[in-house]
Amino acid sequence: MTAADATYTYQIDHPDIAQQIFGSQDRHLAFLERSFEAEVFARGNEVVVKGEEGPQIIDLIKTLEGLLLKGQMLEKADIVTAIKMAKKGTLSYFVNLYDEAIGKTYDGKEIRAKSAGQKRYVDAVKKHPVTFGVGPAGTGKTYLAVVLAVSALRKGEVKRLVLTRPAVEAGESLGFLPGDLKEKVDPYLRPIYDALYAIYGVEQTERLIERGVIEIAPLAYMRGRTLDDAFVILDEAQNTTIAQMKMFLTRLGFGSKMIVNGDRTQIDLPRGVKSGLIDAQHKLQDLSDIAFVSFDTSDVVRHPVVAAIIQAYEN
Repeated sequence: MTAADATYTYQIDHPDIAQQIFGSQDRHLAFLERSFEAEVFARGNEVVVKGEEGPQIIDLIKTLEGLLLKGQMLEKADIVTAIKMAKKGTLSYFVNLYDEAIGKTYDGKEIRAKSAGQKRYVDAVKKHPVTFGVGPAGTGKTYLAVVLAVSALRKGEVKRLVLTRPAVEAGESLGFLPGDLKEKVDPYLRPIYDALYAIYGVEQTERLIERGVIEIAPLAYMRGRTLDDAFVILDEAQNTTIAQMKMFLTRLGFGSKMIVNGDRTQIDLPRGVKSGLIDAQHKLQDLSDIAFVSFDTSDVVRHPVVAAIIQAYEN
C-alpha cells in the first residue's frame, strides 16, 4: 500500500464539537479536502482521512478541537488560518492566536490576531514606539492598527488618534473629483473610516472627530507639527517620498506611538521617484526602537482566493 492509499481516523468525543468542526452538511470537511491532496469525510463523530497528508489533517482537526474546548466559536476564517499555518509548519502556534483579545467591534465581537504575521505585528506595536507593517493587501494592517490605536485611547495611554495617508492618485485625478478638499481627499482615507466605524460605530466616530480626539487628514497636514500623547498611523506608506517619510517620522512626540503601513507592490509614485517606505527599510532596520514586521500571502485574511490572486501576480 502506498502513502497515497493510507487511511487515518480520529474520534471526536463531543458530538457538538464534531458538528462544529464538520460544518453544516460537512462543508468544512469538504473545504479541508479541497485544500489538501486527500479524501476527508465523517463517519459518526469520527473523521476519516485517506491520503499521504492524512497525519497533517488529523493534527489540524485536533487543533480545532482544542480551540473549541476552550470555548471559542469556529468560523470558516479560523479554518482558513489553521490550514495556512499547517501548510507553513506553524500550526502549533494557532491556539495562541486566541489567547488575547485586542479589542471589540461595535457590536461586541472580540477582535484577535488571525495569523502568525498579525500576532507578530500586534506584539511589535506593544513593544516599540515605531512599528512598520509591510506586506500585501488583505493582511489586516490598517484594521489592526486602528484597533490597537483605539485600545490605547480607551486605556488612557494616549489622548488622541492621528490617522493619515498620502493622497497619491492611482490612475484618477483629484482635480476632476467634485467638492472641496476634504471631499476630494476622503475617498483616499476610506479604509481608515471603515475600520473606525467597525469599532466605534458611525455616530461615535463622528463625535470623536468633531471633538478633535480623532484626526483623519492627508499626510501634507502633518508638516511642522509635533505629536505628543498621540497614536499616529500612516497608511499606504509606499506612496510617500523620502522627504515625506522623514517629515512624518520626525513628528513623533513624547508619550506617542507610531505605526507605518505599506505594500511595496502597490507604489503609485511617478516614475523615477523612490518610495519613502523602501528607503526607510534600508536606513532604519537596525534601530532598536523601530520594528519591521513583514506580511506575506499566508497572512491574507480575506477570501482564500485573494491570497491565490496575490501569489499569482507576485509570480
